Amino acid sequence: MKAPVELSPVPVTTAPTRRLTQLFAGLVCYGTSMAMMTRSGLGLNPWDVLHEGVADRTALSFGTVTALTAVVVLGLWIPLRQRPGVGTVANVVVIAVVVDVVRFVLPDAHHLAWQAALLLGGIVLNGLATAVYVGARLGPGPRDGLMTGLSARTGASVRLVRTAIELVVLASGWLLGGTVGVGTVLYALAIGPLAQFFLPYVTWSPKRG
Repeated sequence: MKAPVELSPVPVTTAPTRRLTQLFAGLVCYGTSMAMMTRSGLGLNPWDVLHEGVADRTALSFGTVTALTAVVVLGLWIPLRQRPGVGTVANVVVIAVVVDVVRFVLPDAHHLAWQAALLLGGIVLNGLATAVYVGARLGPGPRDGLMTGLSARTGASVRLVRTAIELVVLASGWLLGGTVGVGTVLYALAIGPLAQFFLPYVTWSPKRG
């Protein structure tokens, strides 16, 4: 049985260049992956189903809803005793900006092959991006802090906790009118295993420097 990956936050003063670069690279990739999936037209990831549902009901922009949802999720950290870090704040701002910029320059896909490429590429990139920025150990984003906090408190694997969260969010977004498709189901089932697979390879540790 593999030992769990150490994900507790480390002060930003420790290997700052290496870890801040990893943090922002991960966040940019995460926002890009979100935009790729939305442009595929084959279904949104569970959080974006929720974002779209809220945006449609409030007339707020997609990016604004993404940021506001992150703030609400931060409130759920309190009983889990999670502490925000540099990565937490950066997550709220960077992802919301990047997803809007990439959506602006990336057109909707209309051919199935291109749609499938955007969807599958977006899902894999999202799993990698999650592991990269969480693995920088500068404080997880609001949604991933909920994932790691629940995993730590319950002893359940990251894979199980992440999948459970995605399914709950998906149901809520669908009830609000968000778009659900084959990509939504694939993402919900794949993201937990993908994040858990990549974490051991990208998580910063003193041995790696």
